[in-house]
Amino acid sequence: MKDWRAAPDEVAPTVLVLGGFLTSPPFYEPLRARLQRAGAAAVVVAPVWLPDWLLAAPRGVGPIATRAGRALLRASEAARAGSRGAPVLIVGHSAGGIVARLLTSPEPFDGRRFAASERIGAIVSLGTPHQVVGDDGDGFAGRELGRRATYFADRVVPGAAFAPRVGYVSVASSRVVGRRRGVGPAGIAWLSYSSLLGDAADPAGTPGDGVVPTSCALLPGSRQVVLDDVGHGIFGRLPWYGSEGVIDRWWPEAVEAWRAALRSRRGTPD
Repeated sequence: MKDWRAAPDEVAPTVLVLGGFLTSPPFYEPLRARLQRAGAAAVVVAPVWLPDWLLAAPRGVGPIATRAGRALLRASEAARAGSRGAPVLIVGHSAGGIVARLLTSPEPFDGRRFAASERIGAIVSLGTPHQVVGDDGDGFAGRELGRRATYFADRVVPGAAFAPRVGYVSVASSRVVGRRRGVGPAGIAWLSYSSLLGDAADPAGTPGDGVVPTSCALLPGSRQVVLDDVGHGIFGRLPWYGSEGVIDRWWPEAVEAWRAALRSRRGTPD
């Protein structure tokens, strides 16, 4: 079998899906099937379950990152057969996008050092709170855990830290406008947006996906895709980032970012 370097533009990516806070692998089975139909050589979903997230409150995100790291090794093994050994394309939903960045860190996080950037061809984040400037100390486990991990990532692997050898794509939404005096979804979104943005949140109207503001989800230095009609989660009333038809609007950008990274590693200009 030829190595991927022989023809990087002819190789299909093996994908690792890293799920978001309070999710479990079965939630991502439809996404896995859609990615395979879209052209992924194989799709591995990291075995991070709801109890793992609940335990993260007292234990930290380190154990979750460890599970993600082991899943990356399995995806790398799958890539030997399906992608000619090419580095893996990671799709991280919500907190999964932060975990993906932690896997590239050369410094230990919670006593765990991964330094796995060479195994990763691209990181694609879907509604990930990359830029957290608020610090309201509200104590909600998901926000506090995410805030700590995000601060670490911003210090050690800021922005597109390993570009061009790793491609970065951040996908956000502007569908749900949160307002301080809003009712229904607008008011609920405001509570989440203001907890992440602090005083930077515009009380008259801050766009986002209902959980993460648009500005937070756009990683500096990445290719950026902003959708105008999707919500954050799998079970919301709106289509989400992994819904049928929605994938087609960011997947080509993800594959191109991954292939550009392969060409960079091979030494071929874009």
